[in-house]
Amino acid sequence: QVQLVESGGGLVQPGGSLRLSCAASGSTLDYYYIGWFRQFPGKEREGVSCTRKTGGIMYYADSVKGRFTISRDNAKNTVYLQMNNLKPEDTAVYYCASRKWGTGCSPSPDDMDYWGKGTLVTVSS
Repeated sequence: QVQLVESGGGLVQPGGSLRLSCAASGSTLDYYYIGWFRQFPGKEREGVSCTRKTGGIMYYADSVKGRFTISRDNAKNTVYLQMNNLKPEDTAVYYCASRKWGTGCSPSPDDMDYWGKGTLVTVSS
């Protein structure tokens, strides 16, 4: 069974930065692909970015390109999401999710196999 634990959320002013972490445990083949999603109040979860174990960034949502960077430290089984130049419209609960080897990254939440519990990011002055 895969466990994903997010951390690093909090309150930040517009223009500020945060780094989210997603620590994974369990079978490494079950979290070969790890993505970040976010959910706005009353909305469906949307894909933000995704990376695979061997490196490579599979996608960024248009709304975060140039501001967010995903990275992965396999020695620590951790995926990061560096978020710069944050805007109030980035306020959401951020989740990491994994998908098994042999599948692929997907921006669709329905395609992901395992989920963390989420961490709240609030961008406000």
